Amino acid sequence: MAQSPVLLLGGAASTLLQNRGALQAIDQMSLLRPLCKFCASVKRVRDIMPTLRAAMAAAQSGTPGPVFVELPIDVLYPYFMVQKQIVSTTQPKNIMGQIVFWYLDNHLANLFAGAWEPQCEGPLPLDIPQASPQQVQRCVEILSRAKRPLLVLGSQALLPPTPADKLRAAVETLGVPCFLAGMARGLLGRRHPLHIRQERSAALKKADVVLLAGDVGSFMVKLKEGLQGQTWASDWAEELRQADQKKEQSFWEKAVMPVAQHLNPVRVLQLVEETLPDNSILVMDGGDFVGTAAYLLRPRGPLCWLDPGAFGTLGVGAGFALGAKLCRPDAEVWCLFGDGAFGYSLIEFDTFVRHKIPVMALIGNDAGWTQISREQVPSLGSNVACGLAYTDYHKAAMGLGAQGLLLSRENEDQVVKVLRDAQQQCRDGHPVVVNILIGRTDFRDGSIAM
Repeated sequence: MAQSPVLLLGGAASTLLQNRGALQAIDQMSLLRPLCKFCASVKRVRDIMPTLRAAMAAAQSGTPGPVFVELPIDVLYPYFMVQKQIVSTTQPKNIMGQIVFWYLDNHLANLFAGAWEPQCEGPLPLDIPQASPQQVQRCVEILSRAKRPLLVLGSQALLPPTPADKLRAAVETLGVPCFLAGMARGLLGRRHPLHIRQERSAALKKADVVLLAGDVGSFMVKLKEGLQGQTWASDWAEELRQADQKKEQSFWEKAVMPVAQHLNPVRVLQLVEETLPDNSILVMDGGDFVGTAAYLLRPRGPLCWLDPGAFGTLGVGAGFALGAKLCRPDAEVWCLFGDGAFGYSLIEFDTFVRHKIPVMALIGNDAGWTQISREQVPSLGSNVACGLAYTDYHKAAMGLGAQGLLLSRENEDQVVKVLRDAQQQCRDGHPVVVNILIGRTDFRDGSIAM
């Protein structure tokens, strides 16, 4: 659902024992075939490399997605080890024994036949969809007549082969007001006059042409070339910007409203936004707290926002943070967790400590699965299964060897200082957990968890 090109490798019982009740044997292919673009089980050693190449090409071609390659145990070990396991060192004398010996010896020969022959090592043959000139021209004609055009960019626009900087240049040259969603968040930086963040539903209703560009960025580059010199009336963009500013002003009003206990999450997140450095990568993992953050935080650049994606799969935060920090070690990785979601990632701070991977986690701790309870309580009159505790997550992290800090009403005037302290500890090489005790607000009342 996230359209991520992932190569999944699975072990399996040896080829001789397939479908014979071997230890831990299972029909993995039937399980994974409905989920993956490509599934294959390797039967001979010489097929390992071609199969992996085909899988990786499939993962990145068309609409990207996961692929699965099953590798039986006997294609993974050296010849002499497999031979020792399946072929007797002495040839049997009885006829039945000789038949079995011949069968096993023949199987071994087929398993390793051609295994040491040269294999193709050239570039993968990718099939990346491109818009035809006719399709581009049709869009050029439609947009050229628009009075109130609107652009919505989704995750796929950031896929190869078009680099993010070229896509950004195309969007800026095009000059159409835009909303950014998914992995496209941050494409235009923190503040850009074309980037509209709020009141998307109202803007979509008012627009006369909407360009939903979830396709590869090459289309946007071609579209820009076809609309060279085209301009649109500035009053449309100004109308959207005024609505944007009005909505954000209401956030400030929410930020100063008192909460029954602990800190106002809207105000906390505004201070986080003011503190975020230009080299930050934001990782989101949660429901209500992260949903609020999506309105208030501005990614500083392209490919600097990671969230649970289309399925809202909580628990991705630590893995995303690990990958982001290893891929871009000079970046500051800020992970925002809901307290419920953090339960899935807490133990990974042991991983961060052992491997010296400094990331920073901010936990919006409101002692509950609040995104669920916002709908459940009004509908059913019960908070059953939605309540948690104001757990000392910072102490749990310290028990794993990480640094732990606490923000609550007792030090609400030091939010920025605590965030700065956490940054410095990260720069000194330590993973950090900031446990932020927050109260309940009506910021996301009416949101439905579906």
